[in-house]
Amino acid sequence: MIPYGKQSITTEDINAVTDVLQADLITQGPLVPEFEQSIADLCQAQYATAVSNATAALHIANLALEVGAGDIVWTTPISFVASANCALYCSATIDFVDIDINTANICPIQLQGKLAKAQRENQLPKVLVVVHMAGASCNMRAIAQLAKQYHFKVIEDASHAIGGKYLDQPIGSCQYSDITVFSFHPVKIITSGEGGMALTNNQQLDKKLKRLRSHGITADPAAMTQESHGPWYYEQVELGFNYRMTDIHAALGLSQLNRLTSFVQKRNDIAKRYDNAFNHTNVMPIKPESDCYSAYHLYLVRLPEMSLAEQKHLFEKLRGDKIFIQKHYIPIYLQPYYQQFNFDPADYPQAQAYYRSVITLPLYPELDIAQQDYIIDKILRL
Repeated sequence: MIPYGKQSITTEDINAVTDVLQADLITQGPLVPEFEQSIADLCQAQYATAVSNATAALHIANLALEVGAGDIVWTTPISFVASANCALYCSATIDFVDIDINTANICPIQLQGKLAKAQRENQLPKVLVVVHMAGASCNMRAIAQLAKQYHFKVIEDASHAIGGKYLDQPIGSCQYSDITVFSFHPVKIITSGEGGMALTNNQQLDKKLKRLRSHGITADPAAMTQESHGPWYYEQVELGFNYRMTDIHAALGLSQLNRLTSFVQKRNDIAKRYDNAFNHTNVMPIKPESDCYSAYHLYLVRLPEMSLAEQKHLFEKLRGDKIFIQKHYIPIYLQPYYQQFNFDPADYPQAQAYYRSVITLPLYPELDIAQQDYIIDKILRL
């Protein structure tokens, strides 16, 4: 079976992890801050906070921006459920902005229209969580202008996008957002086994993120409310969580980071071969805008719209051919849990059309030419 995604682990990665296992500190040691600093430097951001996974990063990002009961958070319906769940964890209300089917990202025109309507109804969002679908940035300049006009904060869910660029700047620089989140899950661009990171250029947000990932505890005298009892003293100053990353995970992440550029280049090379093969056919690749350099976490193609029965037949056929195509994603509002909120699918026609037509083809650095040609041949024979 050719999977849709796969991690690439080398002897160097294995050695990095085993070295930590033989060290004195395997949980909160020196490698977590080293990994944070390396990611911050790569992305040209001021601060980075490593956490146990990207969902945890999204959760504390919302909390750091003071999302709570009575607040509204918007995101895209075409994403993994964590992009919306993070708002519900904070007791906020969630809503969705339709996508541009050509990019699979939030449509700035739809966003602008929804914001104007929400302003008239006094229902503006406190935070917008944008998702850089498949590794290609949203139109962040337009989104940042709307954020300034309508006074909402922006979280970039860049779980797919480390190593990508927008307007020649690294995704994660937070030039157009308050916080950017990365994922290091095994099928992502680089992996730490499990792990995530929240980047920001705001020192106060960074301090808040770091407290929230560690039970809300501080040992900083300036942040304490009482006089220290002694050198052992610490205070819990807010309700936080145990979302910390270990040095074991950071060691793998740091080792993988050495190959980030080559990983992303290889992914782009594979995507280009797909693009060329599908040129002038009824298979339409979902492509990044010209101002983006995609990290190509996923390779998405749009086929003629199909019923669910037709899609099921397609999946069974291709998986029978040992090609593990996938669907990224089911619109979040269709999930049984979200149906209690009474979203109307007709409000998101582009997301609906996307779900009826878009599939994910295998893409990972170790996908070889023979495997890719086999996939292309099977797709063109559909």
